[in-house]
Amino acid sequence: MTTDLGTPQILSPDEAEKAVLLAAPRGYCAGVDRAVVTVEKALELYGSPVYVRKQIVHNKHVVADLESRGAIFVEELDEVPEGQTVVFSAHGVSPAVHEQAAERSLKTIDATCPLVTKVHHEAKRFAADDYDILLIGHEGHEEVEGTAGEAPEHIQLVQSPDDVDGIVVRDPTKVAWLSQTTLSVDETMATVDAIRKRFPMLLDPPSDDICYATQNRQLAVKEISPDTDLVIVVGSGNSSNSVRLVEVALEAGAKASYRVDDASEIDEAWLDGVRTVSVTSGASVPEELVEGVLAFLSERGYPDARAVHSAEESLIFSLPKELRRDIKAAAAAARG
Repeated sequence: MTTDLGTPQILSPDEAEKAVLLAAPRGYCAGVDRAVVTVEKALELYGSPVYVRKQIVHNKHVVADLESRGAIFVEELDEVPEGQTVVFSAHGVSPAVHEQAAERSLKTIDATCPLVTKVHHEAKRFAADDYDILLIGHEGHEEVEGTAGEAPEHIQLVQSPDDVDGIVVRDPTKVAWLSQTTLSVDETMATVDAIRKRFPMLLDPPSDDICYATQNRQLAVKEISPDTDLVIVVGSGNSSNSVRLVEVALEAGAKASYRVDDASEIDEAWLDGVRTVSVTSGASVPEELVEGVLAFLSERGYPDARAVHSAEESLIFSLPKELRRDIKAAAAAARG
């Protein structure tokens, strides 16, 4: 379905007028892969049911597939019977959730993305130094709720530059910022710049909070969007990083951009008069959903996609320690 950009091709006259560009990297990041594999391994090891608090990752197809294997997704822990196994999603949870799990004697497996855990540690450190922490993110997002719960007395949410005038802090010289990891880099820095104008001594986190995968996928979209007639982003509506990719595509020069969960949501009218289509996917999207979009385009006369490489990714996260421990114990028991 794909060829490397620049590979010579012999195209028919009709195909020569059309092109499909495929962003690379795209799809699963290390944190999402770890979280999904965690649930799969937990089901293999403990059997069904395995409960999962919130969606393990923000993709309805992934959730449906895990449900078919015996995972039960719940909104809160009071829906989990006492003593059962529960997995915490990649977006992280607050200390209060851990405490509630202990009170209900739940066996917990924490699949929080290590990059989100890093932000949690930064929040605790800033709070220990008595800083007011401005958390840039979207209200109601699980990741924001988890991070805010690490230091609720110190953290206030800032959703955009429009919120900056309303910020109230105890000491303007002791203000720090953190951010949700899945935001647009440009959007986040615009908010940071507005905050810094009010608080010139604003303290930055030790490292950029926007995760490597989010940045790489946004960079890839910027590569494939200029002069493109249509950018299709594969990803669910509650996936913050997928929604941002649509915005980034339009800002980078795409004439139109739409987000779809899968090929069935593509409106054929979008292709009217379109010569160049670019395709990418959010960080929680299985590759087969992208392949479905490419097949949809191929059936309508668009040639095989040409991959546009903007970054290489090799990061892998180990499984949660609780799961690794139980896998090792099961293997030892099997050996007798």
